[in-house]
Amino acid sequence: MNNCPLQARLAEILNRMGYRLRKVVKAKPQKKLPETDAIFENIQAKDVGSEAKQSKRLSIDAKATVNIGAYSRGGKTRGANQANDHDMGCEETYTPFGIVDEDSGQLYLNFGCSHKTSDFVVDSLQQWWQSLCPKQQKATELIQIKVDNGPENSGVRTQFLKRMVAFADLTRASIQLLYYPPYHSKYNPIERCWGILEQHWNGTQLINVETMLRWAQTMTWKGIHPVINLSQKVYSRGISLSKKAMKDIEKRLERNPLLPKWDILIRPA
Repeated sequence: MNNCPLQARLAEILNRMGYRLRKVVKAKPQKKLPETDAIFENIQAKDVGSEAKQSKRLSIDAKATVNIGAYSRGGKTRGANQANDHDMGCEETYTPFGIVDEDSGQLYLNFGCSHKTSDFVVDSLQQWWQSLCPKQQKATELIQIKVDNGPENSGVRTQFLKRMVAFADLTRASIQLLYYPPYHSKYNPIERCWGILEQHWNGTQLINVETMLRWAQTMTWKGIHPVINLSQKVYSRGISLSKKAMKDIEKRLERNPLLPKWDILIRPA
């Protein structure tokens, strides 16, 4: 028995009743937390307050993983315009981690060959600190860091907080972590740097790591070329502290009583 005429009639009936075929739309996540406005007001207030101190205002974040090879980068090129038809099977990848000094405009890029972890984030911050001259280090009393609330650097990530306490002791400066709320990462200043980098190497085939680093080196942010570093260190995922160990770390954290997950101050020992 041929069911096609019956199916056609059922489809017509459903259409008349308003049950037409429609594209499936994913449910949109909550775009605004109850604390969102307060978080932004707090960031703005702390930004103004830090200007009166010997401070460094940083914005940090990691970019999407970069595939190395003859892959299309979604743009036009004046060179060879043949690329692989898909990115499946890419064996060499790098994760760019960026730190931008909001006052000087200097951008620091650390390209990691391993996982994006808490240790990778803090190691990148330590490399930035070591790139400063001793006079700058000595004059810095406060390092204000704007950061997204990602899984590797959130205000409840135990390994990240442990490493940041150690970073405060290393620098002998107070560290202030200011988090942006979910779905608002575009307001983090480092995001604009990623946009410039994408425009700069758009259409380029990053056939090897040297090509990737060379293109990154030639971009400019506020008229300044970035400081580039390549990390070959392999990082392990899933490192966390026990509740007992975290109690000692938590004692070093001065959480904003109104925004405890979004504003954390760490003073050096």
